[in-house]
Amino acid sequence: MYMLGLALVLTLLKYLEIGPVANWSWWWVLAPYGLTAAWWAWADASGYTKRKEVEKIERRKQARVNKHKEALGMGTRRPR
Repeated sequence: MYMLGLALVLTLLKYLEIGPVANWSWWWVLAPYGLTAAWWAWADASGYTKRKEVEKIERRKQARVNKHKEALGMGTRRPR
């Protein structure tokens, strides 16, 4: 997402002819869009996106379990 944000900012700077970006070639300004597309393609193909989503769900699930244990006064067990 950072690369997409950078691409949007560079495009805006080039379009409005602000700063040194105004003198850059359009190829340099539009390159971050290609890098963003390549990153998303790799992340989806390698399973990176799905793995991060599963990790997020597991963290939320564990937080919910811990919250209910605290509410019942059981506390959480410490690893040995």
